[in-house]
Parts: sequence; C-alpha cells; structure tokens
Amino acid sequence: MVEIDSTPDMVARSLGRSAATLNAVRRWIGRPLTLADKLLLGHLDDPQRQEARPGKTQLKLRPDRVAFQDVLGQSGMLQFMQTGLDRVAVPTSIHCDHLIQARVNGASDLAASRNENGEVYDFLRSAAARYGCGFWQPGAGIIHQVILENYAFPGCMIIGTDSHTPNGGGLGACAVGVGGADAVEVIAGLPWELLYPRRIAVVLTGKLDGWAAPKDVILWLAGRLGVAGGTNAIIEYIGPGARTLSATGKATICNMGAELGATTSVFPYDDHMGLYLKATGRGSLVPIVAGARDLLTPDAEAEADPAVHYDQVVELDLSSLEPHIVGPHSPDRARSLSALAAEVADPANGFVDAISTALIGSCTNSSYEDMSRAADVAAQAAAHGLAAAAPFLVTPGSERVRATIARDGQMQTLSAIGGTVLANACGPCIGQWRRSQNATAQPNTIVTSYNRNFPARNDGQPATMNFIASPEIVTALALAGRLSFDPRRDTLTGADGRPFKLEPPQPAPEVPPAGFVSDRSAYVAPPADGRGVEIVIAPDSERLQALTPWPAWDGQDFIDVPVLVKAKGKTTTDQISPAGPWLALRGHLDRFSDNLLSGAVNAFTGARGTGLNLLSGATDESFSATARQYRAAGLKWVVIGDANYGEGSSREHAALSPRLLGGAAVIARSFARIHETNLKKQGLLALTFCDAADYERVRADDRMSLLDLAGMAPGKPVACRLAHADGTVEELALNHSYTEEQLAWFRAGSALNVMRAMTEKDALSA
Repeated sequence: MVEIDSTPDMVARSLGRSAATLNAVRRWIGRPLTLADKLLLGHLDDPQRQEARPGKTQLKLRPDRVAFQDVLGQSGMLQFMQTGLDRVAVPTSIHCDHLIQARVNGASDLAASRNENGEVYDFLRSAAARYGCGFWQPGAGIIHQVILENYAFPGCMIIGTDSHTPNGGGLGACAVGVGGADAVEVIAGLPWELLYPRRIAVVLTGKLDGWAAPKDVILWLAGRLGVAGGTNAIIEYIGPGARTLSATGKATICNMGAELGATTSVFPYDDHMGLYLKATGRGSLVPIVAGARDLLTPDAEAEADPAVHYDQVVELDLSSLEPHIVGPHSPDRARSLSALAAEVADPANGFVDAISTALIGSCTNSSYEDMSRAADVAAQAAAHGLAAAAPFLVTPGSERVRATIARDGQMQTLSAIGGTVLANACGPCIGQWRRSQNATAQPNTIVTSYNRNFPARNDGQPATMNFIASPEIVTALALAGRLSFDPRRDTLTGADGRPFKLEPPQPAPEVPPAGFVSDRSAYVAPPADGRGVEIVIAPDSERLQALTPWPAWDGQDFIDVPVLVKAKGKTTTDQISPAGPWLALRGHLDRFSDNLLSGAVNAFTGARGTGLNLLSGATDESFSATARQYRAAGLKWVVIGDANYGEGSSREHAALSPRLLGGAAVIARSFARIHETNLKKQGLLALTFCDAADYERVRADDRMSLLDLAGMAPGKPVACRLAHADGTVEELALNHSYTEEQLAWFRAGSALNVMRAMTEKDALSA
C-alpha cells in the first residue's frame, strides 16, 4: 500500500535515496552541484546510465509525489482508468479547488458548488478511493497551499497538474507543473522524463523593508527576464538575502516563477522552513531534513562563484527594492509603483485610474504573514473611519489559513473595511468569478495579489485590465480606489475630513504565534483495498465522458492538410482552451472542445476565434466548427503559432482538444515547455520553424505537407511543403525536440498507448 502522508519514515527514505543517488552521480559528473542539480539528479531513475547535460539531456526521474486539481484530475483519472492498473504507484492526492465559483461569499459559494458539481466530485472521490489517492473535498483549500501545509518537504520532488505547483519551492521542494499525461505515467509506475533545465541563479543580498514584500522580488524579476526568460530553466535563489525570507514568502516567489516560463524555482533549506514545518504540525521532520542539509543547499563552490556554476546570474539587493506592480495583460509588464502614476496619466496607455475591484489572497499570497500585513493596512484606515473605496475581495488559500485568521482577528479587520471573504478556492484567479456584466462591458481596472493577468483571465472579459501587486499594496489601492495612488507619497482622507498617510505595515509573524488551527476534516483517506469501489459515469452525462485510446499513426505523411489557424502574438493556453464558463465541462472532452482556439488571434484578420473554412468557403467560422468539419471529411489540419506558443497554464486540454478534433501538428516559432510536452504526449507533432521568419510565409488558404515522417529522427529536421492557392510552392525545414522514446508516442498515437502496451506485456509475461 502506498503511504500518502509525508511521514518521518517516508521523508527519511526519500532523502536517503537522494543521498545514495548523488553519491553515484558525483563519481562521474566531475563538478560542484547547484541545488537544482541535487534535487534533480538525486531523483534519477538510473544514475549509472544517465547523461546530464543542461539544456540537452532528457532526464528520467522518480518523483516522490503527484497532485491533481479537480479539473485535470478528471482527465487524469479518466486516462489512468485506461491503464488497467489497480492502484497508484506513488503517493497521490486530488484537490477540489478549481470548480468553486466566486459569487457572493465563501459559505454560499461553496454550498452552490457542491450542488452544481456533485457529479464531478462524486467521480473524483470514487476514483481516489478506487486507486488509492488522498481526496481533499471542496472547501479544503487551493491545491498549492494544501500541498505546502501537508505534503511538501525540503528535498522532495513533486509533480502537479497545475502550472503553479512550483509553490512548493518555498519549502525547498523541486515542485514542477505538468500536464495530465505526465502525471498518469508516474502514478502508473513509470519514470518521469524532463529536459535537464538550465540553471539561473538569483543572488539576493540585503533585507526587505517598509512596503516591499516577497511579491516584489518576483514582480521585479518578471520585468527583468520576461514571460519566456525562464523557459527550460530552474530559478535558484541563493545568497544571504534568501535566508531572510519566510517560507511562505519564498513560496510566493516560487509560485510566480511559472509566469517566467521556468520549469520550477527553489530556495535552499534554512531555519525559516523548519519553523514552518513545526507550525504546520510536522516538527518531527525538522531533525531529519536538518541532518540532510548538504542535500538541500548548493555546494559551497557554486554559491561562492555563481558566474562559473550557473548558466545565468541575476543580482538583487532586497534593501533597495521598491514595491512593484505589473500589468495589464502580461505579468512581465513591470514597473516600480512610483512610476505607475505617470503611465496612468498618459492617455496613450489607455489605463483606467478608477479601480473597479481589488482582490487579495489566492494560492500565491494568502499566507498568515500576507494577511497580517494586509490587515495592518486595513486597521490603519479603520482607525480613521475609512472603508475600501472599491469592492474588496479576500480569498484564503486554505481552510487552515481561513480558520486561523478568523481566530486571530485579521479576517475581521479586513471585513471591517468592506472586505468580502470568498471560498478557499481559486475563484477569480482562474476565471471562476460570476461578475456583473455591467462592471466589465467597458475597459476597467482590477488590482490583485494573484499570479496571472492575461486578457479575460479573471472574469472572462478582455476589457478588464488586471494589475498585480503585493496584498498590502492592493489593500492600500482598494482604500484609495485609484490605480495612481502611492501610499508612500499620497494621502487619504479620514471620516473627519482630515488627510492622513498610511504607514508601512509592521513586520508580521511568519507563522501564527498560537499555531495554526489544525483541521483535516475535509480530507478523505482511501481504503486499504479499493478494488470493490465502483466508478460510475452515466452514458448521458453532460459533465463526464469516458475516454478511448487515440488511434495510432497510420504511417503516412500528412499531405496537403489545411491551416486551421495562424495565431498571431501571445497565444496562451487560456486562448487555446479557455476556462471561465467552460471549466465545468473539463470532464467531457467532446463538449469542452467547442471552445478550441476561441481566444486565438487570427493573423490574417485580427479576429479572435474565427477564420477561413476551406471546405465551405466561410471566412468567419469558429475554429472548432471548422475543425469538426475537416475531421468529418477525413482531413487532418495544422495550427501555426507565434513565439512561446502555449504559455501559461499546464492546461492539458489545450492538447487534448486539438487531438480529438483531428489535428496533426502544431508548428510555431517556439513553444512554452509544458504545452510542447502535452502535445507530444497526445500524439500530435510539435514542430518549430528552423527560420522563425518562415512563419510569415504561411497564408490563410495554404495546404501544407509534412514529409518523410517515417524517417523522423532526433535532431533531423522535418521537410515541409507549402502549397499556395496561386499554384506556387515553397519548401520549409522544421525543427523538433523529439527523442526516440517520444517518437514512439507519436507512432503509437499517444504516450498513454505506449504505456498501456507495456502494462499489457508485463501482465502477459507475469
């Protein structure tokens, strides 16, 4: 039976395996190791036969834990059911956090979600029991916060079906966001494959002061590196400044590393992590991890001379860091708060000064420390008889946090200035926000302490502009009601008509002085043997649909296939496979796929979600409808993408839907890491232009041929013939990053097909 909790025995075994594996690695690697090296190479499946060249080698790894949220948990369990296995092979948990919609307040929203999503929750609960997974019921909290509070420990490796899984790096874990197929392979007992990431060192000195918060570290870094600057890299925070930050402050920084495209982010072990482990009831782990400190910090030589041992080095003095704010529409549009007022005043930017809603919390910023500092700002205003000038919403990250700040008074302080406490769930951060259409019909400004701010991300409306800052700055902006407010410079007017200035919030406790309220009543442990548990999917269900294996590749080249869309500019997974009102259909792939590419910008027309149908001649048909017509006619099709195609969420459906509707390949200037892997796993070709300028050569009515696919091999470009409607033909070369093993996924139709064949072979041989 697989043990789910991170018990002392489990932690000792994991760190012991890492130590033994690293001893083997050191015999052949011949260089000092960074922390990222230790966390990755310590989890190698076969250290004796593994090459390890950053940016070049595919590592085979053995994660300690897998976590599913309730959206990708549906497709993950539906895929795992195809394997024929009786139980997960590694500790696994499922967390119900994405489907709860923010409407009124936490209690009523949670009750409504349980009623509306009962069928899905019942499926996930029964699947967890059947296959041996821990199940966290709706209301328990957001997956990343629950993982931090219960499962993460320094030195462990976690993969989770959500792009913000790196939140666990705040506790020194190597926590990586993946698509569902990666997670399914690991829980089926196979090693996990990952391109050995580059290593970026962020050297921190000094100490945060005044209004500056850990959030400002990652907002500043996003401005420096951009949304693709961390792609295929691990960001490692070192230096004396790293040891001044709380564990939850570190988690905030690691969480938002996803916005830079980073594989994950991590901090070395220090006493702040030990303090958090004790506060969350895991004090018995502290002597174990403290005794393994050598595994949990970079080698002294690496930290002493990072320019030699890391691929890139960024330096930041925390003492000089100003509060930052990023947005709108991209998390790397960063500036110091003091520079924002001038941008707001410039009509060329089109910013709206009046704040329509302010939101704090989420998986990124709902710690006890965060809520205490926000409450400090709120208390100052309340002392002057002032309430928030804009609607003010508070999202606790977990029931443990919510109950603790209710006990200690922070929640009451935030409520006293007009704050509404939402459910312990993702809510507005992922588009689960039933917001008044009157508020979003025109361009409007929201300010949040969330992590992601792509157009339509929060409320489904592209006119909404989301600016991201720390919880304390967002609280100050809520009190002022305007984006151009700077609490270090500007004043507020109290109920007595007198102006006053907010003081910087006082340093807050990292953990509650009286300890966290401990309550695991929302957790359901699986039975020792779940083979008698029945999983029911109604044939006429509108929410769930059993999956069938994808067909294998027929061995033929793709000849004269149409271009479904040539997407222009930033094309996130939110645009390929939008959430919001579609989120409820994630378990029913066919119905959900009607949203395919509905947010993508047509490079030829500038329209979103519509384009040319070569069969009907329609010029403004939805891409999903066109794809369905092509599939019905036996036509494969391709997508043409711009740079960093598929950035953002780990959303596996952005690959599942194209596969279902007949896609053959996605050809882009470049890919975001998780999306490229998701495409490969589902048997789609993920290709890039050898010359990025060739993107411009593709026309709306082209027919494209991908040739000699039978001879496709690692490092060998794919030949492409582009047939234009005017009769001219162009030849292109397309790159790819497939290994021999990944090519087997394509030929078999999916990675899952390969895995199932292996399972069946093992069963026969047994």
